[in-house]
Formats: sequence, C-alpha cells, structure tokens
Amino acid sequence: MSNPAHSPAPTGDATQATVATETTQVTDAAPAAPAASAVPAAPVAPATSEVTVWSLEQTSPADLRPAAVPEGDVRIVRSEVPLPEFSRFLYTAVGGDIRWTDRLGMTYDQWQELLQRPGAETWVAYVNGTPAGYIQLDAQDDGVVEILYFGLIAAFRGRRIGGHLLSYGAARAWDLAERWPERPATQRVWLHTCSKDGPHAMDNYLRRGFRLFDTKTEVEPDVATPGPWPGAYGTPTTS
Repeated sequence: MSNPAHSPAPTGDATQATVATETTQVTDAAPAAPAASAVPAAPVAPATSEVTVWSLEQTSPADLRPAAVPEGDVRIVRSEVPLPEFSRFLYTAVGGDIRWTDRLGMTYDQWQELLQRPGAETWVAYVNGTPAGYIQLDAQDDGVVEILYFGLIAAFRGRRIGGHLLSYGAARAWDLAERWPERPATQRVWLHTCSKDGPHAMDNYLRRGFRLFDTKTEVEPDVATPGPWPGAYGTPTTS
C-alpha cells in the first residue's frame, strides 16, 4: 500500500490542474441540506406498585403468645460476632424473593456500624445445622426495641419454623436489657410488615400477640427480585 507521506510532490501544471479541479468541485457543489435535528425520546416512567405498610406492637411481655416448638433439629442461636458478610448473606437469602433491596447499596462500613450499635442483636434459626432464617433486633430510645428484620429462607417456609422464631425473637426483645445492662428495660416491641411480604406474615404477627397501630400506603418502584445472586428468582410481576 502506498504511503501518501512519501509520494512525489506535483510540480508546475500538475499543481495548477489539481488546484483548479478542486476549486471547480467546490464551486459547482450543491449546497448541503441542513441536518435534521434529533428529537429526544420521551423519558419512560419507571413501573411502580402500591405497597401497604402495617406497623404492629406489643406493650407488655404478657402480650406475647408463643408458638409451638417445631419438630426436628431446630435451634436458634445468637450471632455474637458483628460480621457484615454473614448479615448480608442472611438479608439476601431471606429477602431475595420479596424484594428486600434497601440495604443492598450499603458499604461494608455502614453495615458494620449498624451491627455494632449497642443493643443490636441477630438471632439465627438453624435446621440440622443449616441457616434457615433470622430475626434482627434494634434497641432504640426509651426502652423501645424494633424487630428490624425477620424471615425465613424460602426452602424452610411452611414448616412451622417462622412462628417459633418470631416467638423466640420477641422474647429476646423483651429481655434485651439483661444482656445489655446499659440499656433500660424494654417497654415496647414493634415492627412493620408490608404487602410484599409472604402471605402468612401478618397472621403470624397477630397470632403472636402483636397489635396493629398504623397503616399507610406507599408507591414504590418495581425492582427485580435480587435473590442471593442476580436472577435467582426471575423477574418481578407488575400489578
């Protein structure tokens, strides 16, 4: 292939012919049509769903109505080492098919900070040595304890483990000050659930003695079910 940088330069008439030809082509060329202006595409509004959020509470240890202990090797153990890796595993494994997404963008340090708060506890249910679900407690001001997260991994639902785990976790919320002497005695235990949770969630809370004290409706964007890894539970359905 020839290299224009090393081609001999035209001389004399050849140079003039070249210039004349180029001048004629420029002069005789039809004016270019103006470029059509691009029309920006209209933004597509994200799909949303209406979500009902219910808040429930107990105001006395006597409110708690424990569920029966399920058969088999079911143990509930406190996770005493504040470990973001393990906590995030539980969060994604339990909430992956019901669109728990609010914590997925948190940094490692943010996760660690939440786990190390005074009065923060995570109790994990094990079935034959395998993590089946968890309940996370968060101590707040004035003797209030929130059940921040509670649920079972999908494979362990429908086996009467959830009622037992909720009963055990609520009892630990009531006696939390025994393990945290700097905390005041628990005066109130509360939680919230929503219409995205499992169909039996509300019934479980009511059976354990929690009472409804607030209901509200929110509009939330539809998001993919994250699962313990992307695509584990397919794509969400819109209402």
